Amino acid sequence: MLRISDIKLPVDHTEEDLKTQISKIIRTDEIKEIKIFRRSIDSRKKSDIHFVYTVDVVSGADEAKILKKSDPKKVSEAKQYKYETPENRRTSSLRPVVTGFGPAGMFCALLLAREGLRPLVIERGADVDRRTKDVNSFWSTRKLNTDSNVQFGEGGAGTFSDGKLTTGIKDERQTKVFEEFIHFGAPEQIMYSNYPHIGTDKLKDVVKNLRKEIISLGGEIRFNCRLTDLIIYNNAIQGITFINENGKQEDFETDTLVLAIGHSARDTLEMLYDKGINIIQKPFSVGTRIEHPREFIDRAQYGDFAGHPALGAANYKMACHPEHGRGTYTFCMCPGGTVVAASSEEGMLVVNGMSEYARDKENSNSALLVGISPEDFSTDHPLSGMHLQREIERKAFALGGGDYTAPAQTVKDFLNNEKSTKFGAVKPSCPTGTVPSDIREILPVKVTDNIADALLKMDKMLKGFAMPEAVLTAPESRSSSPVRIIRDDFFQASRGDMPLAGLYPCGEGAGYAGGIVSAAVDGIRAFEAILKDESPYQSI
Repeated sequence: MLRISDIKLPVDHTEEDLKTQISKIIRTDEIKEIKIFRRSIDSRKKSDIHFVYTVDVVSGADEAKILKKSDPKKVSEAKQYKYETPENRRTSSLRPVVTGFGPAGMFCALLLAREGLRPLVIERGADVDRRTKDVNSFWSTRKLNTDSNVQFGEGGAGTFSDGKLTTGIKDERQTKVFEEFIHFGAPEQIMYSNYPHIGTDKLKDVVKNLRKEIISLGGEIRFNCRLTDLIIYNNAIQGITFINENGKQEDFETDTLVLAIGHSARDTLEMLYDKGINIIQKPFSVGTRIEHPREFIDRAQYGDFAGHPALGAANYKMACHPEHGRGTYTFCMCPGGTVVAASSEEGMLVVNGMSEYARDKENSNSALLVGISPEDFSTDHPLSGMHLQREIERKAFALGGGDYTAPAQTVKDFLNNEKSTKFGAVKPSCPTGTVPSDIREILPVKVTDNIADALLKMDKMLKGFAMPEAVLTAPESRSSSPVRIIRDDFFQASRGDMPLAGLYPCGEGAGYAGGIVSAAVDGIRAFEAILKDESPYQSI
């Protein structure tokens, strides 16, 4: 199989146009199969927006000869990735437990089930259908269910985002993640798009299909169950205690616990700290959501091609480093989406972004974030970053009026350091409502100063980004975990200077991932560690 790169085609091209270009490059019409490996949009010249393809081709001609005659920068041998499951060396007869059914927990549990290990999954939130009702109820009534919400429940926090699959990791296991998502119903385009996404609406069916396979293989998934304690003896996991779906305390014997708790399970982190599990501070980011009209962003990115059905709603991704300041960047951009209230604790407010697959809502939004380092925390306590998040979210809740209305401010007022009193042409989309405010009352000065500088710098990168009527809704404070649960080369946690056999922290909540794909990959790595069954005690 041949891999052919840098094939440029106009926006209105056909499949036949792609085949013709391939034939010209490899100088043969003998083409049996074409598979898109990657497709991106080159929008640097607004008068010449086009697609750029990398494709894998099976030719009826002698591929070795084609390789010799072709430009090696354009034509190479296509190397196919195939995930290989490690040898199962596990000897325990006890069922492994996975706590948390977000991407890390889902993929770990799926692969454990396929190995016949019948995992028990406990998830504090509801199944995705019940969870959707709980979220919609919160948005309409402002009555929060602290266990079933945007952060907690089947699919994890990414279920109510964009189903965004962009990632900066290089781990080849991400191909396995994409293949599984497609197997369970995600669009095939995620495999080759430069901005792959499933969409909140489609992702719900994907996670349900994944759950059904785990159950069909003997796994068990119990929703509305919250982990409350670890049963430890001789520095090894012996079992867990949890509150079950009926509100009763229940123990379960296991020697293998996967902690895939997500970045918002703050009470679980406090329990782990109290149990002496080694946890350290970790940098994270805070900031705000910025909203523009979708048509404006589309035109800024695509010029006269804006609105073309082949292009869809436009993305952007920017970063800058103000002089004497901190890195500021856009994150989790949601074209044609909405800003949503994403609280999980009473009396605290946090926002996030969400898009459905069509990405056809009135506004486009993105997080605008500034890095926070442990030096900014008030103490050296391992959970100090989490305490800072809570402080910011409490201020936002109070400033919004104490009913989950989100504080928001126009860019013009923010740059002029004036409290907003009204909104203009850009209508805030947060479903719990917004109130004109001064978001400087919520966020640290270092954060707001950097955002102000970044708005002007990013306006030069994307003309009009700092439009006066664009809306900043705050706070975005859950972009990643503020802690890391220390784990060793065997993927297992520790207490003091001793390893803790059988406790596998993984995913975003443990501080080892930053999005759906990286969390899912980390869940796969935890599964592999369980199969290898390399206890730290084997060398003692």
